[in-house]
Amino acid sequence: MRSFASDNNSGVHPLIMDAIVRANHDHAVGYGDDPYTKAATDKLKEVFGEEADPFFVFNGTGANSVALQAVTRSFHSILCTRTAHIYVDECGAPARMSGCTVIAIPSEDGKLTPELIGQHLHNFGVCHHAQPKVVYISQVSELGTVYTANEISDIAGLLHDNHMYLHMDGARLANACACLDCTMKELTVDAGIDVLSFGGTKNGMMMGEAIISFRPEITATLPYFRKQSTQLSSKMRFLSAQFMPYLENDLWLHNATSANQKAARLAGILKSYPEIRFTQKPESNQLFFTMPAEAAKKLSEKYFFYYWNEAVSEVRLVTSWDTTDEDIDNLGGTLKEIFGRTPGSGANCDR
Repeated sequence: MRSFASDNNSGVHPLIMDAIVRANHDHAVGYGDDPYTKAATDKLKEVFGEEADPFFVFNGTGANSVALQAVTRSFHSILCTRTAHIYVDECGAPARMSGCTVIAIPSEDGKLTPELIGQHLHNFGVCHHAQPKVVYISQVSELGTVYTANEISDIAGLLHDNHMYLHMDGARLANACACLDCTMKELTVDAGIDVLSFGGTKNGMMMGEAIISFRPEITATLPYFRKQSTQLSSKMRFLSAQFMPYLENDLWLHNATSANQKAARLAGILKSYPEIRFTQKPESNQLFFTMPAEAAKKLSEKYFFYYWNEAVSEVRLVTSWDTTDEDIDNLGGTLKEIFGRTPGSGANCDR
């Protein structure tokens, strides 16, 4: 079954699968004291800079929860958008594990700005109120939109002036880089990110993430929070080994570029139907739009996808690293059957 529901539904890239198989050869010391983890750590430092200290974990929720614990205490607050993954999709794990209040800020495009954040930076030093300490952003956002390096830098500057941290959930960081034609370093540490949840599961990896600290005081506590949070893998080599082929020869960028290009082509087809209205600007591999309820129902009979807001028949379609031109053609043919018109031409990222 071909799916446009989520890039989590895609397969594992053959080069990454081969790396996992190679890591299964012979024995290796557990808990990260193995050559695969050392090689992956060195590679991540090469990509993100020598100040980068990676800690491998099992999954995205674990990465976010551990990272946020490392930069907060229980009397702090975490600021994010109302659509943020840590607020909507992680069953309260970051709040439960950190003990912090999570403050969700409304945002029409899924992104935060210094102006939106600034409205919540008050009551510092007042013991009756949770103390703002960290802002969480997603790159790409949960609405498929992309932060530029300047936008991130502006947020980071505000936070650092207030002795706060900036945490990035980089589950789709590769797609943002493909859209903006920039490096991962430029969108993270160079822009002022303090700690990063770096994942490739949505972009060709099987499992696992790396929490990457860019601050020594964060690095000092991460090993303990990782262990307490049950995110320290005994056979870590099977997590870390994947990062070598993922980062070598720009496989991460190739995969993300392909996913973005397929989404842009699909967006062009969707835009040819006046009954379809985009609710967010297509910038990555996620497309958000409304369509007539009956048309959405017919489309769901052939393709699995998620309704984003069923009340207004808003749906989300997501392309993956392994989405093919045939997949797009077939979906386009289905839309032609539903609407009775020929699809239009493609579209490109505007940034």
